Amino acid sequence: MTARPTKPSIAQIREISQPVSVTGRSNAEHWVADLYLRRISPYLTRLLLKTPITANGVTYLMILTGVSISAALLIPGYKGILLALFLSQLQMLWDCCDGEIARWRNTQSPKGVFLDRVGHYLAESLIPVAFALRLAGWPTEDQIDWKLPFVGALISILVLWNKGFNDIVHVSRAFAGMEKLADSKDNRIATKSWLKLAKAPFKVIAVQRLFHSVEMVIVIAIFGDNQKLITWGFYLALFVTAGHLVSILGSRKLARG
Repeated sequence: MTARPTKPSIAQIREISQPVSVTGRSNAEHWVADLYLRRISPYLTRLLLKTPITANGVTYLMILTGVSISAALLIPGYKGILLALFLSQLQMLWDCCDGEIARWRNTQSPKGVFLDRVGHYLAESLIPVAFALRLAGWPTEDQIDWKLPFVGALISILVLWNKGFNDIVHVSRAFAGMEKLADSKDNRIATKSWLKLAKAPFKVIAVQRLFHSVEMVIVIAIFGDNQKLITWGFYLALFVTAGHLVSILGSRKLARG
């Protein structure tokens, strides 16, 4: 392997650490990365490459930042919401940088992939619970109505199921001795005409993306401390999770050949 420069330029980092195989992924690259974070991340990556921190070390920072989003939501007023908004963006910036460092140093590993999954699972499942606790007045109120936190916990479970379905597809294929599923649009095409028709509106109105940490915090920032967000969030999460399951079963993801 050709030795990497010890003081890389931004152009070199973009060439090595932002290949088309990453930036051109049909489903794995978040829109904030496409829109602006991948333009910013090489500058932070270059700074991090001057330090002893590993790619997995940056992933730990991503995990800590993701969990901090929920902690910020427990701060009363818009200060907490604005802090959560900032942290959700920082989480995604770390998420860009850890992969860039791993590709630059050629240190990609299963542990890194695992930690990345843990980070996103934690961040996105804790936000509904934290927001529901915020609406219920915890931890400042003496008397707490636990109905909202209970519904928030149900949303959290649905978020975990929804994310878990994607990983279960890969596990199922591996157990069946099938090759790794390529991240392409062809594999997501429905095999039934009725399912193609049912999925068509969600290519335009992508409600399934509302349960990512970035989108959840943006929605909270727009609507503020509105209890209806928890009620509507539960029904929407139920709909999205059920739809995701049907979509997977009706796609080519679990089919041989």
